[in-house]
Amino acid sequence: MEISVIAGDITKMKADAIIVSLFEGVERPDGATGEVDKALEGAIIRLIAGGEMKGKDGEVTLIHTLGKMDADRVVVVGLGKQEKFNLERVRAATAEALRSLRRAGVGLVGTIAHGAGALDHGDVAQAICEGATLGLYTFKKHTTKEPEFKEMKELLIVEGDEGRLPQMESGLLRGKAIAEATCLARDMANEPANYMTPTDMAEAAGKVADEGSLELRIIEREEMEELGMGALLGVAQGSRQPPKLITISYKGDPSSQNTLGFVGKGVTFDSGGISIKPSEGMGDMKGDMAGGAAVIAAMRAIAELGPRINVTALVPATENLPDGAALKPADVLRAMNGKTIEIISTDAEGRLILADAICYARKLGLSPIVDVATLTGACQVALGNICTGAFGNNQEIIDRAIKAGEAAGERIWQMPMYEEYKEQNKSDTADIKNTGGRYGGAITAAQFLAEFVEDTPWVHLDIAGTSRTDKDKAYQVKGETGVGVRTLVNLALSLAQEQIKG
Repeated sequence: MEISVIAGDITKMKADAIIVSLFEGVERPDGATGEVDKALEGAIIRLIAGGEMKGKDGEVTLIHTLGKMDADRVVVVGLGKQEKFNLERVRAATAEALRSLRRAGVGLVGTIAHGAGALDHGDVAQAICEGATLGLYTFKKHTTKEPEFKEMKELLIVEGDEGRLPQMESGLLRGKAIAEATCLARDMANEPANYMTPTDMAEAAGKVADEGSLELRIIEREEMEELGMGALLGVAQGSRQPPKLITISYKGDPSSQNTLGFVGKGVTFDSGGISIKPSEGMGDMKGDMAGGAAVIAAMRAIAELGPRINVTALVPATENLPDGAALKPADVLRAMNGKTIEIISTDAEGRLILADAICYARKLGLSPIVDVATLTGACQVALGNICTGAFGNNQEIIDRAIKAGEAAGERIWQMPMYEEYKEQNKSDTADIKNTGGRYGGAITAAQFLAEFVEDTPWVHLDIAGTSRTDKDKAYQVKGETGVGVRTLVNLALSLAQEQIKG
């Protein structure tokens, strides 16, 4: 769908539908919604008075204009309480309104810039673009039947003040790059595991690198052995698919030696290995590479937006399967930094592959490091599917990541990293064991990673609960969410902006 900004009067726009909005509790709307109400001879006010329209968050009301306006339909979308209004409401309202119109089979839609009087016009345009692109996302690659709905052709954001168009167009371009990158991450994680092997993941990264003129390097098994990546290789030894360590680099500031590091977990299918998972729901483990997909997709958006910063993304990619050669409980592995790891559960494999990837990130001199991983069910138990868990060793980078997520509408909650949790990871056989037991599992997993980060500033984002949703809501669509992409891009943009100011 094409999205653009135009100057004009939405009440005079010829379209299949137009979208206006209403705050909860408003009885007589003003602004563009008020003008549309006048054109409809008071239809909106009558619906409010009759209790059929309340302006509640996510409420969608479709009105046929019956020739009273040039547009065939009007959608009034609720924005909720005015004091709680923010850009997240703009994204959500746009997505809900457009999904309702898709069911009606419309092609051309116009929308006002919701709440632009209270918010920055460029930010609103970006949020509308994100809400539209993410809310209308579908993954139908492997279905042969005709789609239930026709795809919309065009969305026009209509602004009355022509002088604001450059600002809004800039926001629109930013939103397009970030939303399309998020859809790429969704596509990758929604793919069945036989279509998204470690090799396929490396090829997807190669396409991103080619399109964005990025530097790509794939480390194969032989080089992993030379580098001493025993943890990554240990997980991979049960699979017939060769492991890959994918690196993508963006050089936005050639004058600087500093490089921001992203690391994403890339387990393209996780059966649990010898410590095999229950069969029910195991198919969802095709998405255990969502963190890796997020960092690859974030690099696409960063390349397109061109911030003055250096960024390198690493993705250790492998399957975790049971086999005659597979890793076993009580085995001992040696990671790249020489630390030995006793295997308690082969289903705690994500931290193993991340350990070697983090060691390699440190070897490259990346700092700070942000890793994104569907790491622990324990984090989902703690936070549900509302918040990503944040863990780290540097409060400044943790705060920056949380703020970047907040701007994106991706909620992140900081979890404790008290030294006492390290006791649970102590091994009688090796330097450390790969699981600290049932209690505090998300924290002990983060403490495991900290053993390999050492003193490099670092934040770990556990997206186990937020990487997938089981229903359509706001701009999230059933399946993989692409969480992390927008947070990472916002973080890179904010760090680049700080360097310019510095």
